[in-house]
Amino acid sequence: MSPVLLRSLCLLTLYLTIGYGLEGKFSGPLKPMTFSIFEGQEPSQVIFQFKANPPAVSFELTGETDNIFMIQSDGLLYYVRALDRETRATHHLQISALDAQGATVEGPVPITIEVKDINDNRPMFLQSKYEGSVRQNSRPGKPFMYVNATDLDDPATPNGQLFYQIVIQLPNVNNVMYFQINNKTGEISLTQQGSQELDPVKNPSYNLVVSVQDMGGQTENSFSDTASVDINVKENIWKAPEPVEIEENSTAAHPLKITQVQWNEPGAHYSLSDRDKLPVFPFSIDQEGDIYVTQPLDREKKDSYTFYAIAKDENGKPLAFPLEIHVKVKDINDNPPTCPFPVTVFEIQENEGLGSSIGTFTASDMDEKNTINSILKYKIVAQTPQIPTDGLFLVEEYTGKLQLAKQALKKRDTPQYNLTVEVSDPGFKTSCFVQINVIDINDQIPIFEKSDYGSVTLSEDTAVGTIILTIQATDADEPFTGSSKILYRIIQGDSEGRLGVDTDPQTNRGYVTIKKPLDFETAAFSNIVFKAENPEPLVSGVTYNASSFASFKLILTDVNEAPVFSQDVFQAKVREDVAINTKVGNVTARDPEGLNIRYSLSGDTRGWLKIDPVTGEIFSVAPLDREAESVYQVQVVATEVGGSSLKSTSNFHLTLMDVNDNPPRLVKDYTGLFICHPLTAPGSVIFEATDDDQQSFRGPQFTFALGSENLKNDWEVSKINGTHARLSTKHTNFEERLYKIAISINDEGRPPLEGTVFLPVTFCPCVEGSCFRPVDTQEGRPTVAMAVGILLTTLLVIGIILAVVFIRMKNDKGKDNVENAQTTEVQPLRS
Repeated sequence: MSPVLLRSLCLLTLYLTIGYGLEGKFSGPLKPMTFSIFEGQEPSQVIFQFKANPPAVSFELTGETDNIFMIQSDGLLYYVRALDRETRATHHLQISALDAQGATVEGPVPITIEVKDINDNRPMFLQSKYEGSVRQNSRPGKPFMYVNATDLDDPATPNGQLFYQIVIQLPNVNNVMYFQINNKTGEISLTQQGSQELDPVKNPSYNLVVSVQDMGGQTENSFSDTASVDINVKENIWKAPEPVEIEENSTAAHPLKITQVQWNEPGAHYSLSDRDKLPVFPFSIDQEGDIYVTQPLDREKKDSYTFYAIAKDENGKPLAFPLEIHVKVKDINDNPPTCPFPVTVFEIQENEGLGSSIGTFTASDMDEKNTINSILKYKIVAQTPQIPTDGLFLVEEYTGKLQLAKQALKKRDTPQYNLTVEVSDPGFKTSCFVQINVIDINDQIPIFEKSDYGSVTLSEDTAVGTIILTIQATDADEPFTGSSKILYRIIQGDSEGRLGVDTDPQTNRGYVTIKKPLDFETAAFSNIVFKAENPEPLVSGVTYNASSFASFKLILTDVNEAPVFSQDVFQAKVREDVAINTKVGNVTARDPEGLNIRYSLSGDTRGWLKIDPVTGEIFSVAPLDREAESVYQVQVVATEVGGSSLKSTSNFHLTLMDVNDNPPRLVKDYTGLFICHPLTAPGSVIFEATDDDQQSFRGPQFTFALGSENLKNDWEVSKINGTHARLSTKHTNFEERLYKIAISINDEGRPPLEGTVFLPVTFCPCVEGSCFRPVDTQEGRPTVAMAVGILLTTLLVIGIILAVVFIRMKNDKGKDNVENAQTTEVQPLRS
């Protein structure tokens, strides 16, 4: 059997087997067509059978056939070799229908064969080995080199989509990856840990094995290739310089170079950033990385500076982390010692022993602490008066501690000494002044004028601040000193601290005052004991005795007091849908005299609550509504039963927790929505929904739908966000009128509620983007035509009236002329 006959039989068998010849799907008239065929398929595959009308009896194939595509005389188009997209991705063919004489009767018709890609090519790196370098501490994620691979498959399909990854890193320190690769571009950069830990001293080089896969690396059938990458780690020269010391108040010419920074490569743009945002920043940097101080510094104003050096590329992007620059201002001795006060005053009791400490005199120096510039020395250079002798006092050279040097002092000799103390540092001296007062020793105790002040009877409602008793003690020590000043203290009978004693500093008289409210029910009778004492300690051998103590009896009388609530505000919380007669809270109060209490409510404006008059329990008596009032506030009144029927009030706050009992609604009345008519394209309007219920922290989340199936042919609604939606037309065939579109809005409540709203949309002519609506005819109101008719009728009536008037006037004038003529004719006869 000949090869041609064998091929025809094979094609015929395939043709019949797979269903070729079905009209319209696998066969049809001669017309331009495009076919897509996967590359690599078995040859002798039928593509399509073309049919031609008589007198056509055969077909001819021309174009980019590459001897692959054939057509039989009966119009059967097929190919004889497997296709290769990488050789030719598109074949442009022409098919002509021929008559029996071979003349073209139809066509040529263009036929396009698109060869679809299959994954038949593996990716290949452009190099088997790559070399690169990176500086330690380089910015993570910033590429310093890249690898590149190619794949002959279609890049628009997964077959040609490449996926890079690092397979091996050597050395692998603590199983931490120092390098990362962009899986799409092949760019290699440092990881965060690599940026922090790479050290050329520890590991000067690394080797990476990098792989590339096609199919995006997503399937087991993808092809792959590998390459080796050698990376040399270089020392980072972008390092913070050592801290700089600058001597204050320098007289050298400024600006003055103090340090330098340098980026790893040339071309960086340098700048400084002031951490403290100073009004005047006294440093600058040039484009060589040299840092300058621009003016003399003063350590006493600011003793150190911290700022940052920044390196950026030509696009203004940082090349690395900023470097922290530390500048310390070095002190010079440019400040004299200063005295703490114009005159520093000390006291010493008479008869103090030699070496007794009087006090410590401390001066200050603004120069740097703990340096030789701030070390101060003290020296007494003058004493006034020199009685009974000079040199009575001594000051320790470096501490400033003052002591009694020669003998005990007597106030009768002199009550006051003035010293001049010289304070010096290595370059300056300052004179300071000290006053020492000799005071009487505290060898006398306070003595009460009487030990018993009797009894004081008070009503328990006596106001706080009231003086209820005056007491008096005296002290024989020197007046107006700590030895003679008297302080009164209650030591017995007032554990609650309801009383206090205030001392008059001029007379040492004590005033017993009410400091806290008195309470008959707690303590109707108290025996109050006072002690009088000095702020200065007594000298050795002298002690307080019975003369320094006194007492009085405090008697309280009862007053009928109003009930007292246990709280100023009572709070409760319930769901707003709680059933009627549910207990929602309770209040408690007591009567100081132990009388019974009756409770009532005040300010229950909505009539939601009732209170049990005996127990104070509060119940709901009507449906609650959080949307009407989220925190319902009423007053509770407690009235004593019997006695004077005194009352007191407290507040009850009921917080209502939301339930989903309000359907969604439109946020406003949408009366102005319109779409320009006639429509040239589908139009839309936007509307917003809301819900009176309490919303979650995310805000309301509504879903929107058309409210009727009948609307779906003309309209559609789409959600924009949780509260807004768009209503759109699905065609342009709408009348010029008002449409009211039913919209269903559903919330996220538990259970969810749905509300149906009607959105009015007017289709109207538009003028400059605004809806033009002609004035509607209203009942009882004339239209324009009617108005014109009325006007013309009115003018016609006026014209008729004027015509009649003019005619009457004319007739009247004729009559007058006739009468005049008749008169003229008669007059001569009368003469």
